[in-house]
Amino acid sequence: MSPDEYCQEKAAQSGSSFYYSFLFLPQEKRRAITALYAFCREVDDVVDDCTDESVARNKLLWWRQEIQSMLKEHPSHPVTKALLPHLQTYQLDGAHFLAIIDGMEMDLNQNRYLDFIALQRYCWHVAGVVGVLSASIFGIKNPQTKQFAEKLGLAFQMTNIIRDVGEDARKGRIYLPVNELQQFNVPASDILNARHSEQFVALMQFQYERTQKLYDEAFALLPEEDRRAQRTGLIMAAIYRALLVEIQEDQFQVLKQRISLTPIRKLWLAWKTYIRG
Repeated sequence: MSPDEYCQEKAAQSGSSFYYSFLFLPQEKRRAITALYAFCREVDDVVDDCTDESVARNKLLWWRQEIQSMLKEHPSHPVTKALLPHLQTYQLDGAHFLAIIDGMEMDLNQNRYLDFIALQRYCWHVAGVVGVLSASIFGIKNPQTKQFAEKLGLAFQMTNIIRDVGEDARKGRIYLPVNELQQFNVPASDILNARHSEQFVALMQFQYERTQKLYDEAFALLPEEDRRAQRTGLIMAAIYRALLVEIQEDQFQVLKQRISLTPIRKLWLAWKTYIRG
């Protein structure tokens, strides 16, 4: 299996909404974004799959060293081998890859966030940076497009947090800010024990409205001259926003189940957004 084939399989196995947006990219950009996505999956899996914290930390340390090896043009892992040819072509900053690893390590250091400002810092590491790297691959003429990508990454991550409240709670993590749980009178024990209530719905409606606003703010930052190049990001946004609406219409029944869109609907949204440009 070649490095590109390894990354392709890693992306396809995840079933992620992102995978559907990659289908419409030219081959070289598709190879680059698939390698980036595979890297994100690799380091994310370290934290999710390792039950021993010391093992997880050692694996993340190995990935830090592997990124440094990649920057010196001596990668050993299929993912970094696949990424290497694209670093100069798309001006991908090595520090951004290390920042993503920092975000994964944050999951080992804490499982609560006091307020939205603290949560935003986490989201920047695990999603905002990924947005900037992705936008660089898609193509940037106006530097403001990086602000669009960073904000869109935050919107994506907040959508993930809303979708995965129950799944994260079963791992002992609550990403919803502590002060907002208190504001809506939702004890952490309610989330950890999957107790759905009117207060929980009100809390999640607040998260929903803020996340919808983040999408609007991101779109407002996208310069017209980069709109066509960033069409893949807009495809991702169409799929994620549809998922967000689906969750809201289902009254935020996320504590005991994972709400998702069907592959056919994702493909339809991707195609419709691509055609509209």
